[in-house]
Amino acid sequence: MHLSLPQFVLIPMGWGNIYRRRLKVFTLAVVIYLDYKSVQQREKWMNKSKRTAFWQKAHERNARRLLNLIIALEGLWVKLGQYLSTRADVLPEAYISLLKQLQDSLPPRPLREVCHTIQKELGKNMDELFMDFVKDPLATASIAQVHRATLIDGREVVVKVQHEGIKEIILEDLKNAKSIVDWIAWAEPQFNFNPMIDEWCKEAPKELDFNNEAENTRTVSRNLGCKKLHEDNKSSNRVDVLIPEVIQSTESVLVLEYMDGIRLNDSASLEAFGVDKQRIVEEITRAYAHQIYIDGFFNGDPHPGNFLVSKEAPHRPVLLDFGLTKKLPSPMKRALAKMFLASAEGDQVALLSAFTEMGLKLRLDMPEQAMEATSIFFRSSTPANEAQKTVKSLAEQRNKNMKVIQEKMKLNEKEVKRFNPVDAFPGDIIIFSRVLNLLRGLSSTLNVRIVYVDIMRPFAETVLLGNIDKAPAASPQWIYDTPVHSDVELKLRKLLVELGNIDKILGVQVCAYKDGEVIIDTAAGVLGRYDPRPVQPDTLFSVFSVTKGITAGMVHWLADNGKLKLEENVANIWPEFGVNGKDSLKVHHVLNHTSGLHNALGNVGTENPLLLIDWEECLNHIAASVPETEPGLQQLYHYLSFGWICGGIIEHASGKKLQDVLEEAFIHPLSIEGELYIGIPPGVESRLATLTLDRDDLEKLSGMPNRPELPSTFQLNRIAQMASTLPTLFNMLNVRRAIIPAANGHCSARALARYYAALVDGGVPPPPHSSLSNPPLGSHPHIPKFSGLKLHDKQKDNETNAGVADSKRKQKKNYSKELKDSSHSRKTSKDDYTYTRLASDDSSSSSNTIITNISTNINEPQNKKHSKIFSNPKIHDAFLGVGEYSNMALPNVIFGLGFRRCKSKDGSLTGFGHAGMGGSTGFCDIENRFAIAVTLNKMSFGGVTQQIIQLVCSELNIPLPEEYSGLRGRDLGERDTPIIN
Repeated sequence: MHLSLPQFVLIPMGWGNIYRRRLKVFTLAVVIYLDYKSVQQREKWMNKSKRTAFWQKAHERNARRLLNLIIALEGLWVKLGQYLSTRADVLPEAYISLLKQLQDSLPPRPLREVCHTIQKELGKNMDELFMDFVKDPLATASIAQVHRATLIDGREVVVKVQHEGIKEIILEDLKNAKSIVDWIAWAEPQFNFNPMIDEWCKEAPKELDFNNEAENTRTVSRNLGCKKLHEDNKSSNRVDVLIPEVIQSTESVLVLEYMDGIRLNDSASLEAFGVDKQRIVEEITRAYAHQIYIDGFFNGDPHPGNFLVSKEAPHRPVLLDFGLTKKLPSPMKRALAKMFLASAEGDQVALLSAFTEMGLKLRLDMPEQAMEATSIFFRSSTPANEAQKTVKSLAEQRNKNMKVIQEKMKLNEKEVKRFNPVDAFPGDIIIFSRVLNLLRGLSSTLNVRIVYVDIMRPFAETVLLGNIDKAPAASPQWIYDTPVHSDVELKLRKLLVELGNIDKILGVQVCAYKDGEVIIDTAAGVLGRYDPRPVQPDTLFSVFSVTKGITAGMVHWLADNGKLKLEENVANIWPEFGVNGKDSLKVHHVLNHTSGLHNALGNVGTENPLLLIDWEECLNHIAASVPETEPGLQQLYHYLSFGWICGGIIEHASGKKLQDVLEEAFIHPLSIEGELYIGIPPGVESRLATLTLDRDDLEKLSGMPNRPELPSTFQLNRIAQMASTLPTLFNMLNVRRAIIPAANGHCSARALARYYAALVDGGVPPPPHSSLSNPPLGSHPHIPKFSGLKLHDKQKDNETNAGVADSKRKQKKNYSKELKDSSHSRKTSKDDYTYTRLASDDSSSSSNTIITNISTNINEPQNKKHSKIFSNPKIHDAFLGVGEYSNMALPNVIFGLGFRRCKSKDGSLTGFGHAGMGGSTGFCDIENRFAIAVTLNKMSFGGVTQQIIQLVCSELNIPLPEEYSGLRGRDLGERDTPIIN
């Protein structure tokens, strides 16, 4: 049955009417645009009670205009109308009620034309092909019309026949659509649909070859297991849909199995057959989730006209029309799954990483807004009767976000309209976005509510976990493909594989120096639980208390440069600190963990996590804290307070920001740019390893006895409670960006090992890092460079003026005064990192140009500018708190001055270093000129690290530090005493 559509004399197909078509399209676009502009102006002078009806008439008027033109022109415009008719979630009801007629049928083409095409394409007369051919089409669409027929062999089929001359018309319509989109983007810059029309121009012509559609149909049917019996398909992600079998195809004719069904827009029939619309739409959504995330091959045109519901119970969706399909490369499929799960988990780091992987570039560093926009994209659908409320809410949110951008970028009203926060939009996700919008519109049309997070999540998890769950034995790429430096590295890799096979390792890096040369530089595993990308040598790991060894090194560097003295009162350096009985507390008390402030701010992570990321407030709290014991009497591990006290000392003594001191002291001299941070900058998210927890280790930890060297707020039972929340907390982007010098270092193992290799030689940087390591160490910009932006003149002037002012300000800075006045704050807030212009960090796929430029720098800073980091010949004694520094550190305790003392079994000191919660560590052996670093993202409590250290030390005949000795039983990755610090 055909709908009663207006009858028009169809504009003949062919090039003679191209300009008439173009004129009609552009004329209507201008008419509708001017009509709405007029309505906007006139409503200002209208009574509020009349505005709704006034707008309703405008919508009805313009929807009718649009429908009339679409029916007259056919071609691509019908597809546009079909798409708009499904957007009940965002379009006024007038458009939906009129345009939904396009989902059913257009006026048919003459039967003579149809038969001519069939006979020409199939090479036989109609009587030779069909026992019966129904003259009236089942449906007429933009590209073809469909007739029911019976083949000579008796099979019931449908025959899809392409309109004559449609190819030229479609291609011309694409050009016209592109021109209109360009015009809209110029007139209303906030509505820039160019990425979508560009992708459509690329994909739409593929629909014109029915051989292509036939193969697509077979592929999707095979992927979804439509021909399998349900008892044979045990997959948890099995979908229950039907797809017609392909009988025959040519470029312009497609013969398919006939399936009797109910159209989705036939509400009366759906109700009469007792169809559960909620279940039908959920199953359709599951089918698309399967196609997108598992198969990476999906139908890009899920409008209501492309579905039926089988009449027989149990009623199942029938999927039709696979002309427009999209094939996703595996990396894009994983990135889309990661984006979805990051949105579901609220993981900003994973979200920005997913954006980078898929090639979506933002012009602003606004992770909170990016997360909000993505959450809206995957939001649950709303019934049609709530559509206007949804549209209003989305518009309000968009205006709110644009105001934030306007304030931060200092743009006027005109400029903010033309500002596009997206710098690059990958074509692969355009059709994906269209599908999700069509599905949302479908559910709104049928008046059901779909929670996409619940339905699609299992499929997204499958594609990621399918890669991550592969044990090393089943994945040759588990060890990152870099050359082996030594025999010991070869043995180490075998051990890592063993540990990976028993699920003790998710991702790991190990790097070691011996006598100034790299002997190990191995990366293995994946970046995270939902991130199957491989760990590479330049991956950044959160290393927790390993950071203390870096922070302590900065204090010693300042002492070496005469900026402070270890025996000096902290209050002399930091006046605000000298209150509440801390006036006699010295720098060496802090380094030796004997200041008495071991519990200061100890509960911040659980009681007030936001305070953790506020650098200035933490310094203020530490300055006002009260010691629990007299300085120098008892060593109790300062698990958090150590970083803030040292950080305050560093900034006040140097008159510089902590990160600036870090760069000057170690980053540049060691050429480890981009691979060691205390608080990451924007732009490095794609290289971050995501933390997860080894639950088995956590259970064992909670049953272990307390340890006397740990403060009361950091005993093992408390650590077990804290550890369960640490991955979530320290995976948060705002925490990763915060300055927490006791616990928030992010580094690669090779950067950390190079740091200790320099310290073991008294501060002499080793020769350039191994050329076998790729990408080269130091090849990333330490503060990633901004991506190139075309700015308006005013933006350029604002940034230029700001830059000049900043430069002058730096020249005149009196750091001590500024610190005292708190204008030197490093608070991580919306005015700091959160809204800076987005930086781009070229990942390990850095161009040859970048690598070449960096390689010329590797030798220079080490051999010419930075011959030695420390000038003190007794610097090792200073680190260990021995010799002439023995009066500054308690004897026979774990820590020297900032570093953990490494002891051999006989009790003699062999070196120094620092471990972190979760298993990451770095240390060196002085006599053997040996340095090693291990970084992990599956947080355990030392078993994996111990196995690695034991193997390497045994192979090199280096005394094993007492901390890493003694395995419990023969189980790999287990130990009696957890490595906490």
